Amino acid sequence: MDEGFFQRVYQVIGRVPRGRVVTYGQVAWALGRPRIARQVGWAMRACPNDVPWHRVVNGQGRLSTRTKIGKVNPQRMLVQAEGVQFEVDGR
Repeated sequence: MDEGFFQRVYQVIGRVPRGRVVTYGQVAWALGRPRIARQVGWAMRACPNDVPWHRVVNGQGRLSTRTKIGKVNPQRMLVQAEGVQFEVDGR
């Protein structure tokens, strides 16, 4: 995957409205390449700070990041601050 691909991923994610989330697979579909969800994940690892990375979840609707020290997950905090609600099972 090249830098142009990463930039297209970031453009799609940049259009996700505040208070909403998308999956890696949905980003891949939006790019017209439904089988590249894993490559979308690779792009997310290099995501610039100005891209709302926290709005991307895995295919089960769960957070993509792991809990940090003190059991705080920054992704969860960011999406909750935007009004995203979680089910009891974490989705």
